[in-house]
Amino acid sequence: MSPRPAQADLRNALMEAAARVLAQDGPVGLSTRRLAKEVGSSTMAVYTYFGSMDDLVRAVVREGFARLNTSMTAIDVSADPVADVIAYGRVYRWNAYKNPDLYQVMLGALNIAGFSLTDEDRIHGRYVLDILVASVRRCMDDGRFHEGDAELVAHQFWTALHGIVTLELGGYLFPPYDADACFDAQVHSLIVGNGDD
Repeated sequence: MSPRPAQADLRNALMEAAARVLAQDGPVGLSTRRLAKEVGSSTMAVYTYFGSMDDLVRAVVREGFARLNTSMTAIDVSADPVADVIAYGRVYRWNAYKNPDLYQVMLGALNIAGFSLTDEDRIHGRYVLDILVASVRRCMDDGRFHEGDAELVAHQFWTALHGIVTLELGGYLFPPYDADACFDAQVHSLIVGNGDD
């Protein structure tokens, strides 16, 4: 058995273990007994820190978005809004690569329907999308992108990058069409398609 984590770290250890189990085995593999074994604690720790398994899965989803938000807000806004859009895309991809289990859980790449996640839970992370929307709006205001619906354009970027990242994490992209090549081509197409030269 691994040494018990310090109390301050137990909550985070439980979230990490839950994300890992969900990513590897799906909801059927997630149990209080398995989590307790993974982190070296009692099964009561889940209820002490989260109240229920549903609340634990909800916390995992929110932790994933919190980490993405921390990475996105660490980018200093530059004088070039198009460069910022590209930077947000790179950070999005980097964050998913750094936190692959959380990424799969937070964006529903896994079927976690067995847990009571609400529509509110599923749209919780939209505050992270707002960062990209603001950057796209700056591109429009500066005349770099065509005038239009900044939120729709941000969604186009998000869905395109989500597809690339999901394929990359699944190991489906190979040279010469690896994730770097696909990312660069997709971002270039989206930027030019929205009016930049």
